[in-house]
Amino acid sequence: MLRATPCRAAGLVFGLLFGVQAGAFAQDAAQASVPVLDADAAVARSQAAIGRSLGDHSFLDADNQVVRLADYRGRPLVVALVFTACTESCPLIVQRLAEAVEVAQEALGPESFAVVTVGFDAAHDTPARMKAYARTQGVGGPGWRFLSGDRTSVDALIDDLGFSRVPSPRGFDHIAQISIVDQDGRVHGHVYGADFEVPALVEPLKVLALGQATVFTDVAAVIERVKLFCTFFDPKSGRYAVDYSFVISLTVGGLALLGLAVLLGRALWTMNHPPKGPA
Repeated sequence: MLRATPCRAAGLVFGLLFGVQAGAFAQDAAQASVPVLDADAAVARSQAAIGRSLGDHSFLDADNQVVRLADYRGRPLVVALVFTACTESCPLIVQRLAEAVEVAQEALGPESFAVVTVGFDAAHDTPARMKAYARTQGVGGPGWRFLSGDRTSVDALIDDLGFSRVPSPRGFDHIAQISIVDQDGRVHGHVYGADFEVPALVEPLKVLALGQATVFTDVAAVIERVKLFCTFFDPKSGRYAVDYSFVISLTVGGLALLGLAVLLGRALWTMNHPPKGPA
């Protein structure tokens, strides 16, 4: 057995101290080399994408069917970018999105817009993992698809939407962003945060629905548009409800103004055309 001489003991202590310091330096260097997501720059990049047209990128849905973004032209599209290994913000974003989508479909109609969730970790977010992710989160349904893509398509979509993400020890740090694309494929706006207010998503979709073609072919289309115009968010119930009181007030006010205009017109005509007396 080796004896712990003073020199050997001193060398051991020095080695331990040096090893601790070296490990600390290595950890600091590793942390220094990890990119940091700049929140202000991320929001600025996101806002700069508003008005930009999405390219016709191709993806695979959870059943390995090819999906092209051009397939969604003609109605608004909601786009959420996540990565399936995320255990923090992404599940919260998807769950909140599911609540908002339910309210929006109830208020605007189930066919009035579409939703896609795209896995931005192209190396791991395969169709099978996206399918399992949707099942685990308990979300999806008609009009909502979970998409995977190769790195080229994913990076191109990220650039189009102004989405920001950087590698981190947890996988990625990224902006909590849901994008709303109009019926012509242009970025209309974004919703930020994992716990956004439901109207933050529904109101832009309502604006886009009201901004669609105004040529009506039948009475039903006119009624549907008036109903949409009179749909308002009720904070007490957390849902949208139809309230015709505004239209009724406008109608009553308009009729009152029309009646007043008729009376004034008749009075002016009488003043300018007094009745003639007997000759």
